[in-house]
Parts: sequence; C-alpha cells; structure tokens
Amino acid sequence: MSAVFLDYATVDDGDLDPTALQASASGLRFLANTPQSGVIDAIRDCEIVLLNKLKITAEVMTASPKLRLIALSATGTNNIDLVAAAEHGIAVCNIRDYCTASVVQHSLGTLLMLTHRLREYSRMAIDGTWSRSQHFTLLTHPIRELHGLTLGIVGYGVLGQAFANACQSALGMKVLIANRPGEAAQAGRVDLEEMLRQADVVSLHCPLTEQTRHLLDARRLSLMKRDAILINTARGALVDLDALAAALRAGRLGGAAIDVLPEEPPVSGSPLFAEDLPNLIVTPHTAWAARDARQRCLDEIAANIVDWRQGGRRGRVV
Repeated sequence: MSAVFLDYATVDDGDLDPTALQASASGLRFLANTPQSGVIDAIRDCEIVLLNKLKITAEVMTASPKLRLIALSATGTNNIDLVAAAEHGIAVCNIRDYCTASVVQHSLGTLLMLTHRLREYSRMAIDGTWSRSQHFTLLTHPIRELHGLTLGIVGYGVLGQAFANACQSALGMKVLIANRPGEAAQAGRVDLEEMLRQADVVSLHCPLTEQTRHLLDARRLSLMKRDAILINTARGALVDLDALAAALRAGRLGGAAIDVLPEEPPVSGSPLFAEDLPNLIVTPHTAWAARDARQRCLDEIAANIVDWRQGGRRGRVV
C-alpha cells in the first residue's frame, strides 16, 4: 500500500526508531514538512496518510480517490473532516495516552518553578546579587509550599487524572474537579466558577470546542485568587490571552505556565511575549515531547495501521 507521513519532523528530530512504523506500511515515505497547499499533490496516489497537524478536508478527500486510512500522530482530530471521511469510506484513527507521563512531568516542573521561584533565584545566584548579600540566603521572592493547597482540574480524563494523582501523592495537595461546561453536573465535581474561586492552582486538560473556547476569559480569571497559578497544556484558545496578560501585569494572578497558544507557531506574536509580565513561563508546545513519548507515538501509529489492515478498529474515530 502506498503511504506517506506528511509532517514527520513534527514528531522526530532524528532521535527516534521508525522500524515498527516502516514495517506497518511497506514503502512508507517520510516528508519532513509539507505545506498545506501541497497536501493534495503529496497524497494523490496514497492509500494511507500519516500526519500530525495538517488539515485533511473534504476537498482533499475528493481529490484523493485511493485514500483509505488517515492515521494521526496526535489525539486531537479537529484538523480532519470526520463527516467527509465517513462519507468517503475513509478510516481515521488517532493515538491516546501516549504522552501522559511527559505532560505530568512538565506540569509539575513548571508548577514547582513558579511556586519556588527557581528562575528568579537562579538568576540572582549568578548575576552577583547573592555575592553582594549580607546573608547566606536570599528571601526576595516569596516561596509557597504546595502541601495542603487546592488543585483545580478542568478536564478529568487520563491527563487530568494523572496530574491530579501526582499532585496528591507527591505534594499533598487537595483536588477539586470542575463540571464540564455546558453539561449536567456530576457527582464529586463542583461548578467551574466555584472551583476557580477555591483553587490555588488551576490546570486545564480539556479539548477545545465551541463551549470551551476562551473558557477562562477576563471575568472568570477575575474569580481566581490573586496568588493562584494557571497551567495550560491543553489548547491555547481555552484562555483569553489578552485577559491573562492583563491579570498578570496588574498582579491579579500569581503566575501562569502556558505551553500552548491559539496560533502555533505564533508568527503573529502573542500578548504573553511582553517583557513586563511577572511569574510567567511560556514554552513552545513541548509538554508532550519527551523522547519516550514521541517514540511511543510512532509505535502506537504503527499498531493502529497493523490493526486496521487486519480489519480491526484500534484507535478508530471513523
């Protein structure tokens, strides 16, 4: 079967083993980067297409009559027209739970950096501030213990549960789970806005939908404690970034760790790229990107393709 990976460089920087993937689709071609405008030409004669963030629209499917399987190297499927795929008889599969450990590790790391002010104190240690001190220690930036504080989770799937468990077991935090916006209340969960009022740390793990776009806008951010911390490793558009920048700048929020932006790469810039925003960490969508997780990504795609060829439905969303 003719197969192509359209944006392989989004997963592999030359440090992974593609053996299982190559075995799953004989003759698989690896393209580092394909422009969106070049997708139709790249897959014209392909039966299997592997990709990460490129869009496969109804137009692309109509122009690709041999296409039988779209294999995503991600969990999100918003870049695929699933309705058109079903109409064309094209199978679509994604991968799940492959980067949980990496995302939890990243979230814990940024949380600890923000609460223990590690960047600020490291800078003061090497820029001469510590050398000029009259004391053996520096106490310029307040450090907070997380033990006994409340973690609020928005999106209690595999990632949300894993991060909650890590914060409970390793840091002794209490956990509040928010009800899903626009859905009926569930036992053991609290209203989103009540959670925002109570939480010392809020971590987002929900998908981007019309109901969750700008879920945290200026009004909801204003409900959070003035020393609360926001972590977003989910989708950039869950947060109104202008409102977040304003809250940080005005001291109405204790800090934020943002790994995702509405536009990636952010060629148009971002309100978060200002130099006057305190206690902010912005990373280039790397929470998921531990080498182990990326290798698992390739192996999971391979398993999906093998299963599909055998008539199975592993990882299938269509």
